[in-house]
Amino acid sequence: QVQLVESGGGLVQPGGSLRLSCAASGTIFSIYAMGWYRQAPGKQRELVATITSGGRINYADSVKGRFTISRDNAKNTVYLQMNSLKPEDTAVYYCNADRGVGVVPGLRNYWGQGTQVTVSS
Repeated sequence: QVQLVESGGGLVQPGGSLRLSCAASGTIFSIYAMGWYRQAPGKQRELVATITSGGRINYADSVKGRFTISRDNAKNTVYLQMNSLKPEDTAVYYCNADRGVGVVPGLRNYWGQGTQVTVSS
């Protein structure tokens, strides 16, 4: 079992910055990858960025050059630094933990409660 708690969302003006944090607890040693996803009203949830336990990183094209994902293994925390924010970045951002393909499907993926990011002037 993995529990995820996000923080750091809020209201910011276009061009501003926010840093999201996701703290993991529970069976944290089994996590293969963690990432950030977002869902805007009327749209599907989409991948923002992921980072594996081995440090491999992937970004959505829409955030490359603006967002940075990082991790602090000692604190069991993953971060998303968001710079040059645009109104189209407005969404609920969710943290995800993936325990890998060797885990029972119903226990593989875990999600945080979500944190709202609103970019508006």
